[in-house]
Amino acid sequence: MPARDIFHNAVRVALQKDGWIITHDPLSIAAGGFDLYIDLGAERLLAAERNGEQIAVEIKSFLSGSLVSEFHTALGQFLNYRLALKADHQDRYLYLAVADDTYKTFFSLPFVQLALSQYQVSVLVFNPEVEEVSLWKK
Repeated sequence: MPARDIFHNAVRVALQKDGWIITHDPLSIAAGGFDLYIDLGAERLLAAERNGEQIAVEIKSFLSGSLVSEFHTALGQFLNYRLALKADHQDRYLYLAVADDTYKTFFSLPFVQLALSQYQVSVLVFNPEVEEVSLWKK
């Protein structure tokens, strides 16, 4: 089982405050001979649907010395997790969760914005102090 990110509990609480039910902590996926672990799986029942909306959330802190290196790792994980979800969890939509200060600074850089757009990375922005979702960006 992988180590939890420092913001794991803050994101979990933020999702619950936003109306999500945590269904997996972590979400385990068998992918071509090995197991992958996405930090959280959640669902929200919608009034107009019988089947709710399902998401998977990979949480990244971006607290190390090299934000670029962490971004490379996060992007690679995101792309691999999305590929694995297509095989067995097609109804689950993947998000990369980052703290709002990271989103406002590092994620606003032109190259990062280009990469997010090019690779269609959906981002969940959260405030770790108040444990709330600030923005959903598809």
